[in-house]
Amino acid sequence: MSKFASDCLAGKSALITGALGALGCVVVGQLLAHGARVVANDILSKQEAEGIAAENRWAPDRYSYVRSDITKFGRVSALIEAALLASGKIDIALCHAGMVQACPILDYSEQDWDRITNLNLRGAFLVAQAAARAMVERDHPGKIIFTSSWVQDVPWPEITPYTVTKSGMRALMRGMARELAPSGIRVNAVAPGIVGVGLAKRQWDTDPSYRRRAEKAIPLGALQSAQSVADAILFLCSEASDYMTGSTLLVDGGCSLYPMD
Repeated sequence: MSKFASDCLAGKSALITGALGALGCVVVGQLLAHGARVVANDILSKQEAEGIAAENRWAPDRYSYVRSDITKFGRVSALIEAALLASGKIDIALCHAGMVQACPILDYSEQDWDRITNLNLRGAFLVAQAAARAMVERDHPGKIIFTSSWVQDVPWPEITPYTVTKSGMRALMRGMARELAPSGIRVNAVAPGIVGVGLAKRQWDTDPSYRRRAEKAIPLGALQSAQSVADAILFLCSEASDYMTGSTLLVDGGCSLYPMD
């Protein structure tokens, strides 16, 4: 059961990148369930996207999909225009798209480094900057929310390039928050822990050594649910967080309390 009123985002227009991944879908559902209009971005085909929307029964009158590569400036500009065309404004920009790869640092290739940093950091910057420009140009201040990670502050083995992008994202978020505050734009981040979807869930299920390390690193003792991340994002989207900017909302089950290996 939701902790927020079902209409707490009524009238709000949200753009979310990386919307059709396992975690992104939960976030989209949460936004729609609380009254927002959602423009979802990912790189899946239109047919694949339509299938996911139908499976989740997302309201077609408040949901639309834009396929776009957010690492390209021109594609981001087109994405922002599509979001503005859908509702005339952007109240919330969720820079959620990201990728991770498990690999010892000595084995990472230049190409792997570029793929991870281009999406996680360059893509987040381009979307956040373009959304902020649209807000300022229309004198319509909104909220920009980054999806970071607890590893922004605590190194975790075999995902060092990912960790670098999340540390950089924290600096980007704080810098944008300071510069954009006079325009009324709030910029924050949510930092989940070890979430039970995607790569972490696969490793948890298939790699005993990873599971032992992860279990030891989570003081609350269990993988994080995608719903708990979506709840935190909903809070940052809502009026309840209006006096926050430049903050990281750490929702990690205690992972960052102390370094564990």
